[in-house]
Amino acid sequence: MTAESELNERAQHLLKVLIDRYVHDGEPVGSRTLARDSRLDLSPATVRNVMADLEETGFVRSPHTSAGRVPTVKGYRFFVDSLLTVKPLESVEVGRLRAQLDLDVNMKELVGSVSNMLSGLTRLAGVVTLPRRDHAALRRIEFLPLSENRVLAILVFSEREVQNRIIHTERAYSQAELQRAANYLTEHLAGKDLTEVRRSLIHEMQETRETVNRIMAHAVRMAEQVFSQTTEEEDYVVAGQTNLMDFRELCDVDKLRHLFEAFNEKREILHLLDQCVKAQGVQIFIGEESGYQVLDECSVVTAPYAVDDRVVGVLGVIGPTRMAYDRVIPIVDTTARLLGAALNPRD
Repeated sequence: MTAESELNERAQHLLKVLIDRYVHDGEPVGSRTLARDSRLDLSPATVRNVMADLEETGFVRSPHTSAGRVPTVKGYRFFVDSLLTVKPLESVEVGRLRAQLDLDVNMKELVGSVSNMLSGLTRLAGVVTLPRRDHAALRRIEFLPLSENRVLAILVFSEREVQNRIIHTERAYSQAELQRAANYLTEHLAGKDLTEVRRSLIHEMQETRETVNRIMAHAVRMAEQVFSQTTEEEDYVVAGQTNLMDFRELCDVDKLRHLFEAFNEKREILHLLDQCVKAQGVQIFIGEESGYQVLDECSVVTAPYAVDDRVVGVLGVIGPTRMAYDRVIPIVDTTARLLGAALNPRD
């Protein structure tokens, strides 16, 4: 049986009114309030009967301390999927968001500013993952000689994304030799991402190693070292965690401590965000839907952002389940689009 078949039109309307009121006030909603706000000319007794049915079917529950009702995860899910009207942001608001993106900073600072922007707009915790390095297209590679047969490999992905790696060589190379090797590798690798490089480059070039000259063979060996190194774990920047202290349902000391520990340890939240990278469009995890107990009282709203039509990261907000979804969803969606547009190369 679907949720729609469980609820008639009147019950759906009352559920929507209840959730709107609870999101706004944070207090259990009583039958008299619902009867007044619903504008359906229903008596409190009729509303109580509908509420009893909603409670029996798992859409609302009664806290022990109150005769009013609050939504359950099932109620929120039905509300988000079937009752919520989400309007796109006005063009003026989009322009304001775009103007807040500082493009003259490095990647970490840009991601940090977006996280702060999300937090400021929603009054929740904003979170943005750094772009997944394996999906960044390489623009060029450079080599600089160091002491003791070491070489600094510089991988340039964009004006904001540069990775440095130190490799050890069998002998010392002159700057001219390293320049020729770098030119050769750039010619063969430019435009490929690290995943493509690891999968195909080394294998293909090893097969042709016998046909290239000695300098190019050295270049291949250096490339093997450079691209066999694992990149650091994808990370994220979170801002506005203290906003969560403003919500009564999250301000319990133990809940906050476990939530802040999750932000600091990052492993569980990173795993959740990684699932969102593989998904299309806005994703919403309500309460225990996230699969992580520490987020049982929270909702996570995310959207992936893309560069060159390839998803490289995800951003979103974390807050209580009684967040203003109609406001949060378009902010997250629009910000993801703007960040992707800002990261696309401007050639």
